Amino acid sequence: MPNDDTIEEKRVYSDKAGKVEVFVASELGVVAVDVSGDRVGEFGLAHRCTARAIAAEGERVAVATDEDVDLAVGDEEFEPTGFGPAVAVGFHDGDLLAANEDGWVARYDPERADEVDLTDLDAADADAAEKLAWQTLGHVETVRAIDGPLVAAADGVYRVGDGDLSHAGLDDVRDVAGRGVPLAATGESLYTLGNGWMDVLDGVFRSVSGDGFERAHAIAGTTVYAKVDDEWQEADLPTDDPVVDVAYAPGAVFAVTEAGTLLVDAGDGWQTQVLGVRGVAGLAVR
Repeated sequence: MPNDDTIEEKRVYSDKAGKVEVFVASELGVVAVDVSGDRVGEFGLAHRCTARAIAAEGERVAVATDEDVDLAVGDEEFEPTGFGPAVAVGFHDGDLLAANEDGWVARYDPERADEVDLTDLDAADADAAEKLAWQTLGHVETVRAIDGPLVAAADGVYRVGDGDLSHAGLDDVRDVAGRGVPLAATGESLYTLGNGWMDVLDGVFRSVSGDGFERAHAIAGTTVYAKVDDEWQEADLPTDDPVVDVAYAPGAVFAVTEAGTLLVDAGDGWQTQVLGVRGVAGLAVR
């Protein structure tokens, strides 16, 4: 882990004109990076924590930490939600979803907690009331990731329903891309959902991303595959460091490596920026 003076800790503000914010989850915390086209601007530590997973939707960014699910909206600071230690987070139809290391998956509804009067409760009871904001959806075996309506777990893919989870096939699923045509990364193949799950690439896959339209990437070992004109091919990246995750913005693709290097391709090839953090778990864009 780097020394504290290797990265500036700062409050992140959202000046959206012509740029996006990229959030990188690391063992030091959440790093926020301003990017315009393929030019990386100001970046710094937006939230100190041990980040295990991260997701963004609209103005919201959620991070799964070893203590809680923390949520930031717009220019606000990250605040705990009362979920407890988490291993995965995601958004679906405006709802925040999270899972813990015991395999419980839940949906966040702060209005449920708002109905409880905390005025006369002691600390323990107030903490329990705060947890009412989370509605349990179900239990699975070892959650690995959440994306859109899909949960990746050791015993397969699960789909989030109105108030429950339903098994949707496969086994040993390491990651899912739930927007558009679903994709699933497993320990033996990369799958796409058509007339059932169909394997498109063989290999030990650990990550998959998609924007719900044309763009998609999958990672097997140190190899990154990109979907180009409906065909999967190896991506040529300017780094030998293993890539952890890929995310998208209009007109740009982002990737981040285990050693904390951010890669940006806005159409003119990959640009890189060392962020000065280690133990990277993922990235999200808003």
